[in-house]
Amino acid sequence: MQNTQDSTPKAKKQNRNKAAAPGDAQKDGNNSGDKAYASSLLLPKTKFPIWIEPNIVQERYQARTTQELYKWQEENLPSPAFVLHDGPPYANGNLHTGHALNKILKDVILRYNILRGRKVNYIPGWDCHGLPVENKALEKLKAEPNTLEPVAVRAAAKQTAEEAIQTQREEMMQFGLVGDWSKEGTYRTMDPAFETRQLKIFQSMVNKGIIYRHFRPVYWSPSSQTALAEAELQYEMHTSTSAYVAFSAIKESLPESVSAITLGKELKLLIWTTTPWTLPANMAISLHPDFEYQVISRKDRDEEVMLVAASRLTALEPIIGAYDVVGSLKGSQLEGTQYRPLFTSPSLVDQALPVIMGQEVLDDAGTGLVHMAPSHGHEDYQAFLSRGLLQTYPLINIVDAQGRYTSEVNTLCGQEIGARLVGLEVLFKGNKEILAMLEEAGPGNRLLGVERHRHRYPYDWRTKKPLIIRATAQWFADLGDVKTKALEALETVEFYPPISKNRLEAFVKERSEWCISRQRTWGVPIPALHILQSGEAILDEDSLSYIIKVLDEKGTSYWWDGPIEDFMSPAVAAKYTPESLMKGTDTMDVWFDSGTSWSLVEGRVADVYLEGSDQHRGWFQSSLLTAVAASDDTLTAKSPFRKLITHGFVLDEKGRKMSKSLGNVISPLTVVNGGSNIKSEPAYGTEVLRLWAVSSQYSGDVTISTIALKQAAELHRKLRMTARFILGSLQDRVNPRVVPRNELSLLDRYVLHELWTLENLAKNAYDKFAFHEVVAALSHFMNTTLSSLYFDVSKDILYADPVTSETRHGILYVLHSILQTITPVVAPLTPYLTEEVNDIIHEQASSPSASFFASGWKPALDEWNDMDAKRDMERLLGIRKAIVDLVDKARTEKKLRSSLEADVEISIPNQLQDVELSTLLQSQKTFLNQLFIISEVDLRIGQPSTFDGAWEFSELVHTPNEGQDIHISLRPARRHKCPRCWAYTRETEAKVCNRCEGALGGQLQ
Repeated sequence: MQNTQDSTPKAKKQNRNKAAAPGDAQKDGNNSGDKAYASSLLLPKTKFPIWIEPNIVQERYQARTTQELYKWQEENLPSPAFVLHDGPPYANGNLHTGHALNKILKDVILRYNILRGRKVNYIPGWDCHGLPVENKALEKLKAEPNTLEPVAVRAAAKQTAEEAIQTQREEMMQFGLVGDWSKEGTYRTMDPAFETRQLKIFQSMVNKGIIYRHFRPVYWSPSSQTALAEAELQYEMHTSTSAYVAFSAIKESLPESVSAITLGKELKLLIWTTTPWTLPANMAISLHPDFEYQVISRKDRDEEVMLVAASRLTALEPIIGAYDVVGSLKGSQLEGTQYRPLFTSPSLVDQALPVIMGQEVLDDAGTGLVHMAPSHGHEDYQAFLSRGLLQTYPLINIVDAQGRYTSEVNTLCGQEIGARLVGLEVLFKGNKEILAMLEEAGPGNRLLGVERHRHRYPYDWRTKKPLIIRATAQWFADLGDVKTKALEALETVEFYPPISKNRLEAFVKERSEWCISRQRTWGVPIPALHILQSGEAILDEDSLSYIIKVLDEKGTSYWWDGPIEDFMSPAVAAKYTPESLMKGTDTMDVWFDSGTSWSLVEGRVADVYLEGSDQHRGWFQSSLLTAVAASDDTLTAKSPFRKLITHGFVLDEKGRKMSKSLGNVISPLTVVNGGSNIKSEPAYGTEVLRLWAVSSQYSGDVTISTIALKQAAELHRKLRMTARFILGSLQDRVNPRVVPRNELSLLDRYVLHELWTLENLAKNAYDKFAFHEVVAALSHFMNTTLSSLYFDVSKDILYADPVTSETRHGILYVLHSILQTITPVVAPLTPYLTEEVNDIIHEQASSPSASFFASGWKPALDEWNDMDAKRDMERLLGIRKAIVDLVDKARTEKKLRSSLEADVEISIPNQLQDVELSTLLQSQKTFLNQLFIISEVDLRIGQPSTFDGAWEFSELVHTPNEGQDIHISLRPARRHKCPRCWAYTRETEAKVCNRCEGALGGQLQ
């Protein structure tokens, strides 16, 4: 039945059940009579509100469900603890939706474990050092990099980080996150104790010979003025100016077989480069020994011939023009050939550079000849290193920290060239000046062509500006043996999703070393002493132990503040004077900082790491590598995580990344508290944000949009209204009589079976971190099993049956079971709503109720697993659907408004082969009118129809066991409307139906 005080969670009532409220004029009804009986109905009654302001909910329950809960579980739940180690977010700026997604997913895992009675260990952290914080501090100081004393920069950077941490902590608390959020309960990579642990891990790697200093090319950010690791790069589409440039071979160096082909003419070696600015640092030209190369004579250049790969000739015709092939040779025939540098002065005219052979040369682009500048290319450097050429042709860095040519150009190219290049930015004016100088050598002499080349190029992921490769002295970690052990350690790790293992392994396999030094002030120092005369560094066990002890006592800033004498161990002081040494100025890569945070974990292995997919090349990798490198076990090494969970990025409704320039950024705080325009940006509250986060399959990218948030808000409303209906039906007293299974109706047993299924599915989904499966199962259960079926069918009995009704007792028992079972399923997702329900349940307690999470997970009873009830109910639901369709047809033709205005006749053939269905219908005859929400159901077995009404709608229903069809007819109700329950079950002379007369207990006399 329907009632204006009905608190069903359904957003839209089914048409077949729409009926006026008591008191409305009805067919066969009495307006005053309906009102007279309204007070006798057992309508839902609860103090649980339909809606409450999100800010009030947060104020009421935040402390109880976060810090107080964390403290309670630490003191009351048994060890060992479940450890979820927090990957520290960067202490820079406000939080974005990616932070919210990450923190909420972690919180759901923690809350689920607490509910299951397991202590959790979760220490929120922040990554504090590095360039963005330092740059922001410099902005406040209105200073350029490297213009202030380190002491001033570090003080400002520390303050900047502390301010960001305070802001982010306050914002995170609005996500409803369990944990100890005090300063003592969190960690920061700038904490003195953290820095000391980090230095000791670094020391253990030094002791193993993993750490070394080397002068070699590294990724360098001119905009940040520091070296970067691969994890700090992002590749963008970039347009470079590429050039085809000809070098002149030295005739005297040509092998006889080559001289015979060139006929004494000058041989030009044609290369193609996308970095013309590196040409002054050219040290060799590489050819593939097995490629076929052709010597060509260009029509307008009789005095010279040119060498190109045979496979590239056709593609190069627009560059080289008309030509004749004068000979062919293998690349190996040119071994030993030398050539002149492009840029030289009269004093350097005898300078000669080698043509070398390289298997790495490709012919899918360019000319088949490769310009090599080992100071500015990783592959070029490796080629020189493997051939032992660095002793003969040592690296010379001609580019400074800002990406400008240095005076070293004079050494390589002479004063005249240097005067034009020194001080120019290599990526901009420097590139143009190189091309201009090549052009000045005459058309087609040095520079044969220039093109715009669009390709993927590394950018600084912080400044979003292009990088260069530049040779500098840096500290490296040798990852040769480390990565082998790291890959072995990953074999014991569970990955969610499993495919993410391939991604992490691929990144680890690619690395042979790790550049761990940065040319910045704000960070943990690499505590090396440098010998001024030789440039060598002192970094050994004795010196490190001494220095780390000093820094542990006085803080890492003392490295910049204190005199060098304070850092000289007795052994060092015995060999060197303070004046002969200097302190190193490099700091450690921030990935090394956060990567060593596993040292905070007891046993050094966490149960779960959970971060975004970008951390496969970042924190996941640095944690794994440092843990393995610092391991005391020389044979095997453990991963710092047992389970590794990856989530995607947050995108807007068009699938784009959040970007201030695009104007598509949605702040999580705006979702919680609302925006400037409350209509377009309503205050959804914490739990809608949480439901958004857990509703998506987060292993891929996650979309946040107005639609997604409205869907989450609707899900939250349904959860709330479901709880309200149950609490109202129980009258806020949640201890009804336990009804034995054999006394429950078929529908009661079916709903309990579905509840048992939901609870088990939810546990399995939580165990495998598939929270979207929990949400989907909850939504289906609420909409299909409860709202559209059980609540709809049960209202009539709950409202109109006598208090002593056994059927009503059965429904109350089921509702109580639903509340007890579904609440822990929901609790990790919506802790505030859970606490609201918990408060209503415990309102009679003499003291404030403890957190619901302290009561633990209430498992479904195994006896609820009732496949017989499921099978029988699904068969009856098939018939119910047919009746619903008939009611809809009758409503469309305006034959009725409420399904209670109709009766149903079900005709079963005598020879129905589906005996089970026939038996089922007969055994449930008294239940069918309740299930179908029809005033009366007439079962006729082998008897003719008794139709005598004004209208009829009928349908044949096929039985599963290939028996004869059963015939269903919908007809006008034969009896009269009861003014109390509205069912058409009242006899003409009676005031109410028999059921209502019994409920009223003789009050009509």
